[in-house]
Amino acid sequence: MSEPFDAKTFLSTLTSQPGVYRMYDATGTVIYVGKAKDLKKRLASYFRQQIASRKTETLVKNIAQIDITVTHTETEALLLEHNYIKQYQPRYNVLLRDDKSYPLIFLSADSHPRLAIHRGAKHAKGEYFGPFPNSYAVRETLVLLQKLFPIRQCENSVYRNRSRPCLQYQISRCLGPCVAGLVSEEEYRQQVDYVHLFLSGKDQQVLNQLIEQMENASKRLNFEEAARIRDQIQAVRSVTERQFVSGGSDDLDVIGVAFNAGIACLHVLFIRQGKVLGSRSYFPKVPGGTEIGEVVQTFFGQFYLQGSQARTLPSEILLDFNLLQKKLLAESLCELAGRKIQIQNKPRGDRARYLKLARTNAAIALASKLAQQSTFHQRLAELAKVLNLCEINRMECFDISHTMGEQTVASCVVFDGNGPLRSEYRRYNITGITPGDDYAAMAQVLKRRYGKALDEKKIPDVIFIDGGKGQLGMAIEIFGSLNVSWDKKKPLLIGIAKGADRKAGLETLFFVPEGEG
Repeated sequence: MSEPFDAKTFLSTLTSQPGVYRMYDATGTVIYVGKAKDLKKRLASYFRQQIASRKTETLVKNIAQIDITVTHTETEALLLEHNYIKQYQPRYNVLLRDDKSYPLIFLSADSHPRLAIHRGAKHAKGEYFGPFPNSYAVRETLVLLQKLFPIRQCENSVYRNRSRPCLQYQISRCLGPCVAGLVSEEEYRQQVDYVHLFLSGKDQQVLNQLIEQMENASKRLNFEEAARIRDQIQAVRSVTERQFVSGGSDDLDVIGVAFNAGIACLHVLFIRQGKVLGSRSYFPKVPGGTEIGEVVQTFFGQFYLQGSQARTLPSEILLDFNLLQKKLLAESLCELAGRKIQIQNKPRGDRARYLKLARTNAAIALASKLAQQSTFHQRLAELAKVLNLCEINRMECFDISHTMGEQTVASCVVFDGNGPLRSEYRRYNITGITPGDDYAAMAQVLKRRYGKALDEKKIPDVIFIDGGKGQLGMAIEIFGSLNVSWDKKKPLLIGIAKGADRKAGLETLFFVPEGEG
């Protein structure tokens, strides 16, 4: 048994400078990361006789070691804290699982520029617009732009190798710059300029230029062109009226907060150039006993400081909560962006309505999440009853797929007590087997998955094997040959066979390989 942490000796040599501290348990795992303006004062607060919360009390009991990193300023400490949280994912910190980069619209700098969806680093030359909350919002916008301003969206490899226009040209969704003579350089450049202005929020400027073009076409008695431009004007006006939320060119993020039953939802509304680009609900992982203030504070820091490279920071952030470290966070964001970023929690007028909308969406999303979770808990309890188990904390399910016997892949999906655990889903490329041999493929994935020591919490209560009696028999054989101790917990293996009509819900379950269960 390891010796208790000697807090008195540790605190006696501690500095009062700003910095970051990392707390470790007896196994050497980082269990908490924090930052402080005064390290000595902050860390001493953990070891007082009267501890404020049950969560802190549990945390302190598990401390075996503390490391500190001194920084020049509190702002540096804040940035380092969130980098460490992302790196170590400590179990006593609030964790935002938001590693995906945000999609943008990319307008290339080619001789005939193209529009495309973009994620990740901005290496290619051109302009980037966004961020959008998800790829669906980007694709919807790209389809809309294609109808309004018919510039190309094809890959450069396709564009360079065409000798005649594609279907997009035939349905008036592209001007066909890939084929000489279909569109003049001037006309194509004009449409690209319109796209640039539209994505920059300068819709009225687009409309003014189109109206001038239409009038010029009429004066030249080119009524066909005037009619085409008139239709384009009507389309732009229709979209503008539908998308604008204000008459200005606001760049805002609006964050609504809802908290119930230990689950937090933060709903973010993205507004760029006065247009709503979309919204997204976030459910950070919240350790038991955590106050809502800490949840919002940590979410805000992780969302903007960790993800600053993946998204365009707005000029203003409206928040449905009074942040304790609002000034420090604002200074850190300004330093990162190189410009002023305001954080408001008591806006008026239109901004107050945006905040109310975000708050309403957060409450609805949280209610939906709790309802789904409650339903899942009921289903899990019923399944445990049917399988004669006390409870089910973890299930893993395996399936084999291939293309005509080739490129075999095994998939594993995982459920815990709250539903799908997508961060632990896995795909395994299967090699070295006879093409189409699903038994060998399943044997390989089970050996790879369970042929090593597992953390007791990661050992499933139930393992579902797709394939019926034969696959189940093979799986039982594999588990019997594995050199792994399952003394404390042994998974229940169940085979699943699809019915004759292959309809969901009509599968047959096998508990033993030689008969139906």
